[in-house]
Amino acid sequence: MNPEISVVIPCYNEVRYIRGCVVSLLSNGTDPSRMELLVIDGGSTDGTQALLNELSQIHPQVKVLSNPDRITPRALNIGVHAAQGTYILISSAHASFDFGYISTLISTMNDHSDAIAVGGVMETKVKNSTAMSESIRTVLMHPVGVGNAKFRTGVSDVIAVDTVPFGLYRAQELKAVGGYDERLIRNHDMELSKRLLRNGGKIYLTPKARCTYYARETFRAMAKNNFNNGKWNLKTVYITRTFSSLSLRHFIPMLFLGSWTFPLILSLITWNPLWSLASFGVLICYTGVLTAVAWRARNGKNKVLMVLIGFKLLHFAYGIGSFLGLLSLPFTARTR
Repeated sequence: MNPEISVVIPCYNEVRYIRGCVVSLLSNGTDPSRMELLVIDGGSTDGTQALLNELSQIHPQVKVLSNPDRITPRALNIGVHAAQGTYILISSAHASFDFGYISTLISTMNDHSDAIAVGGVMETKVKNSTAMSESIRTVLMHPVGVGNAKFRTGVSDVIAVDTVPFGLYRAQELKAVGGYDERLIRNHDMELSKRLLRNGGKIYLTPKARCTYYARETFRAMAKNNFNNGKWNLKTVYITRTFSSLSLRHFIPMLFLGSWTFPLILSLITWNPLWSLASFGVLICYTGVLTAVAWRARNGKNKVLMVLIGFKLLHFAYGIGSFLGLLSLPFTARTR
């Protein structure tokens, strides 16, 4: 008998996280016999493969598939096309799920006949609590850091949104649209959400389902991740030929970067010091606002200075990535 729920989990070098993810899903309150967990591994070299073999021997629901390309949307599509369940839940090896997550999403989908996807609120946590990691956690849960991403900042009632993390889909509908766009190394999840919305229906976020995502714990890792996210923004629009593949919040860091670099460049070209003053004025106001936000966000675990650094790193890395992505557009492939 086919399972009711197929969980698709892309994975590469996740020995620290994958066990927690698998256990949280199998102990979620849904009968494990109704589930299959498809872990698509990209040839991990850190002990993940041995751990997956161990988990699959203990839990027959865990099935390990191969992703030699090591590209996330490719891994997702391998899982989507192999899924035998009526519903498909997209997961991350970095995630864990509160009790009842799956059943709550199914119930929410059944309550909304126009639902094409449903998801829960995501709480950002860290495995190792340090001043730096807690400061990064603060940044990734604050509207100044993540904009109007409701799944990060929280909601009080079920609402329609533009995307959800770790969403539940009807397998037939997800397969019918072709799954994920494998040309997109990043933003493939947002692009899928936008494509589904254009086909009709709504995506719902419910506060009754909660999950956890374990964030990167160093400034370097956070900056690298956001640089790559930003780099793929305009490339996503260019490849898909659809500006609505993303949302306005994805372009704010690049617009901010231009708000002070453009006047600075004009000052060098025209030798007019007023442009320099305008540029420095923007940076001073920006730093002042961020300092006030960082001060208000202190919680005894983070550090005000580190929160301030975290905000700036996120914004600058994302913005620079977006700008370099813009420069790379002539060299970006447009076909699958």
